[in-house]
Amino acid sequence: MKPTCDFFDEHGVAETVKTFEVNSRVKERAKTSGEGRVIVVDGSGSLRRALCGDIIAAEATANGWAGLVIWGAVRDVEQLGATNIGTMALGQTPARCVRKGEGEVEADLRLDGVAVSYGDYFVADAERALVFPQNGPHLDAKTTPPHA
Repeated sequence: MKPTCDFFDEHGVAETVKTFEVNSRVKERAKTSGEGRVIVVDGSGSLRRALCGDIIAAEATANGWAGLVIWGAVRDVEQLGATNIGTMALGQTPARCVRKGEGEVEADLRLDGVAVSYGDYFVADAERALVFPQNGPHLDAKTTPPHA
């Protein structure tokens, strides 16, 4: 994923949305009070339809969201760069999405193998993104480091 704006430094609690080429739930979330949270969207990696554009980004900015992370496409990239919200996406397309009222909020997501759940803490800059589980790291015998 890559930033779609000149600056990119966002962090906040993840508000998750799972959808495919339909941005109804993304738009609904952007219209609510963000309180410094980050909208993380699993769009199944599709680059055929944009899940966010300048209008949704402006609404999210006005409502106090810290950022938008789209595992899919965005549109209006030049205008997104002019908004005061960090936006990161897989790519861009001029094609608008279909609004059918579909999608799931507070969903458990898997973005390129990385688990993101509602309430996890999301941190990103222009080069990387990290997700911290809300209940701390989950280690098992295979991943627990040996004690010195």
